Amino acid sequence: MKLGVIFPQTEIGADPAVIREYVQTVEGLGYDYLTVYDHVLGANPDRPGGWSGPYTYLTQFHEPMVLFGWMAALTQHLEFVTGVIILPQRQTALVAKQAAELSVLSGGRFRLGVGVGWNTVEYEGLNEDFHTRGKRLEEQIPLLRELWAKPLVTFKGEFDKIPDAGLNPLPARPIPIWFGGDADVALRRSARLGDGWLPNTMPVSELRLRLKTLRSYLVEAGRDPQGFGVDFRISANRTPQSEWANDAAQLAEMGVSHVAINTMGMGYKNLQEHLEAVKAFKTILTNG
Repeated sequence: MKLGVIFPQTEIGADPAVIREYVQTVEGLGYDYLTVYDHVLGANPDRPGGWSGPYTYLTQFHEPMVLFGWMAALTQHLEFVTGVIILPQRQTALVAKQAAELSVLSGGRFRLGVGVGWNTVEYEGLNEDFHTRGKRLEEQIPLLRELWAKPLVTFKGEFDKIPDAGLNPLPARPIPIWFGGDADVALRRSARLGDGWLPNTMPVSELRLRLKTLRSYLVEAGRDPQGFGVDFRISANRTPQSEWANDAAQLAEMGVSHVAINTMGMGYKNLQEHLEAVKAFKTILTNG
């Protein structure tokens, strides 16, 4: 299995020196990848009608594409993963451009994880329709791949139009697209359109059941489940350190290709506490 970290963006702050130390330490420890997830806008919980989402305008989120472009210049080997960006609330051609540029500048060290999201406030603020997000996502995926592969694209869909135009520069290789979400519709979408699956935190026993379902959908779609990636995250605030090795062994037995540690939610007060946790995770999973 490849090992990764979930960037602790809601807790790490905005000091570039601190973020640089984090990403370079993670690479120095031998991790394979770093995952960042996406929110553009945070809602005011005192807004009319209230707010029940897990994040507010007080919760910090770094923008993944800009952050990865900066991190790529600080690293040599680390892969960067959006886990996930909310693709239907973003312009398709712009995401294609940003992803292509990031792939070029990082030497291909980029994996695009996408999802439909849940935050209606963001969709409204970004002038996109929350209620058609699933349909839009399914149209966006083939368009992204076409834009990355061809110098000129003509496309007319329900949501996007490309009038005989193209990106330059193009990525040197196809950018992998992995899907988030664990609802049945998300699993079916992953099996039809994705290169891999990014489940959120859940018990390993539940993951086993979801994987069985996902792999049946892959077979239905005429695809080989063995070549389909699965990137699972272990959350330190839900799974104690004493269980990490056992969970990792089960994940390997289940054919999970990637596993990352999420150190947020532990009450850590500074960078060093997050780094101690990722060091411990790497040691435990490497040494068994």
